Amino acid sequence: MVFTPSEAFGPHTEVTISVPGGRRGVRAVNGAQLTASVTTQFRTRGYSQEALAELLAEQGYLPMTFTPTSTGLRKAQSPKPAPDPASLTPAGEAYAPPSGNFTFDQGYPSSLQSQWRPDSPNVLLTGAVMAFQSEHNMTINGNLTAKFWAALILAQERGERNQNGYTYAVADQHDPEYLTIYHNGHVVLRSLTNTGIPDSPTVNGTFPVYQKYRFQIMSGTNPGGSHYADPVSFVSYFNGGDAVHYFPRGGYGYQQSLGCVELPYTAAERAYPYLTYGSLVTVTG
Repeated sequence: MVFTPSEAFGPHTEVTISVPGGRRGVRAVNGAQLTASVTTQFRTRGYSQEALAELLAEQGYLPMTFTPTSTGLRKAQSPKPAPDPASLTPAGEAYAPPSGNFTFDQGYPSSLQSQWRPDSPNVLLTGAVMAFQSEHNMTINGNLTAKFWAALILAQERGERNQNGYTYAVADQHDPEYLTIYHNGHVVLRSLTNTGIPDSPTVNGTFPVYQKYRFQIMSGTNPGGSHYADPVSFVSYFNGGDAVHYFPRGGYGYQQSLGCVELPYTAAERAYPYLTYGSLVTVTG
């Protein structure tokens, strides 16, 4: 017998199949009956990390294109008759994606490309997942849940694409300090900025934007123990309490903040719409 499910099973799913036997059970085409009932179980494997990268690239959530060189799962279907190829795309290919090549878009610094790994978890994929979750009204946490995969596969079937474009920001802590924002391969902002003082530094690394506020009262504790509650605007959090935002200062370009990346008002206003959920911010220097 061949059992063909009406829709794809989810990843990491326990499947139990029971075939009844005996007088009221399954009979062969020649009338022979199955002597006894049979029950078997199997567990589906997880979706492929490479499939995640391919789907996100094809939908515009990564700064690269993907060009397939094979047809993935459909190429291996045998013997005949094979299931309808439509049932294997893209849900089936989430398990066995086609081979192919990723090509980075031009215009981004090497600090972005150096962190890319198509076959293992990395911050580019996490940011892309969060960007997808944001555009599809999902919880923005970067988790690869069954709900996320279902939405990603449905978006591929519908031909949906990222509406925000791709943004990457670099906060350089070498004097004078600058924040540079790249969008769709072009520099759209370069501004003097302030990062954290030695007692409250801005941590180096690459982080996705996870929370945004047009305005808020940012509060906390100064290194000396006193409390602060400051009004700030155009806030994009990327690492714990560190955010890109406007804060009034007498000058910019050196360490003054308590960990945030501070910008003048006009620069912060311009940066805010580009730093969408999942956009990566690299702090270096």
